[in-house]
Amino acid sequence: MAIVIVGTLDTKGAEHDFARGIIEDQGVDTHLIDAGVRGEPAVEADTPREEVVRRGGTELEELIDADDRGEAVDTMARGAAAVAADLHEEGVLEGILSLGGSAGTTIGTTAMRALPYGVPKVMVSTMASGDTRPYVESRDIAMLYSVADVAGLNQLTRTVISNAALAVVGMTTADPDFETPDKPTVGVTMFGVTTPCVTEARALLEERGYEVLTFHATGTGGKAMEELVEQDVIGGVLDVTTTELADELVGGVLSAGPDRLEAAGEAGVPQVVSVGALDMVNFGPRDSVPQEFEDRQFHVHNPTVTLMRTTSEENRELGRTLAEKVNRATGPTTVVLPTGGVSMIDVEGEDFYDPEADAALFDAIRETLNDDVELIEAETDVNDPEFARTLVDALTESLNDGR
Repeated sequence: MAIVIVGTLDTKGAEHDFARGIIEDQGVDTHLIDAGVRGEPAVEADTPREEVVRRGGTELEELIDADDRGEAVDTMARGAAAVAADLHEEGVLEGILSLGGSAGTTIGTTAMRALPYGVPKVMVSTMASGDTRPYVESRDIAMLYSVADVAGLNQLTRTVISNAALAVVGMTTADPDFETPDKPTVGVTMFGVTTPCVTEARALLEERGYEVLTFHATGTGGKAMEELVEQDVIGGVLDVTTTELADELVGGVLSAGPDRLEAAGEAGVPQVVSVGALDMVNFGPRDSVPQEFEDRQFHVHNPTVTLMRTTSEENRELGRTLAEKVNRATGPTTVVLPTGGVSMIDVEGEDFYDPEADAALFDAIRETLNDDVELIEAETDVNDPEFARTLVDALTESLNDGR
């Protein structure tokens, strides 16, 4: 077993070699992958760049002749991911480390995303202080800001790189004292404005013997849950908070992409779906909201999160979209509507209270839903404890029927 190090050894060979030395000084083996293209590698790799390029779908000479930096980065990212996945499958890869700027971070994190959850992944990056979502996506990648550029060894880069190397060593060699319970696993989606519902539902599910994985519906949260459904880690879904559909439709910052709310249905996994937080679209700080939305209704959730109320027209489209997606499900599916409000701020007296907009959402679901999808309507808001019990009862009934 070894810690795999991915790097462009033509431009950052000394830095990756330094990381390799730190790791090996701890008595841990390493495997160095060269993801460089143009210059001669400064150190010898265990997987040379020729092999990485080949796994990326071409030959080194052809890639150099193309003289296209974007294509080169894309090719090396694909190749490094393929090599890393193979090393893990072969039982060689125990953890992974990479160092880089924007190109190196793209290559390193692409390789990391090819690995399962739980494999230690550490990326030292000049990009770690900005928007890291394109690099991390829905994976458990630890990013450490390099502070200075990864360009030469000095008192600062040595410190940051050694910290990262020791971190990945600790992750791979420590033996945490816990056991994963052998229980059926349920995935649940949550937002701040649906937290009371999910907290109650989680307690009820745990009382009934289920392991509950809660996902923050921030785009990557929904994607992570659906990836775990596809990997057969999650055996039941309580999709309380489908707000990511609103961001995908309207253009908010927390979309999970066009395939959200499809994995459980395709896998035949029992699911209970609700409409939590479909009253809102998410943006960053108030001054980051696009000008086209200036006449809309907003709620400043905190200094970095601004919520925009969905309109009746948007809610009709969201209702149709949700119903069409669950109509295609191959497993037991129930839709549960909280007719008293879909979020903490969609109740009487709160900023997003709008019975007309909610009615548009509910009517569209009623009109579009197939007869073989069970529909339950509860005359409560989403955060009423009775609503949580209704959700859990519906899901556990489906799960028990499948046992």
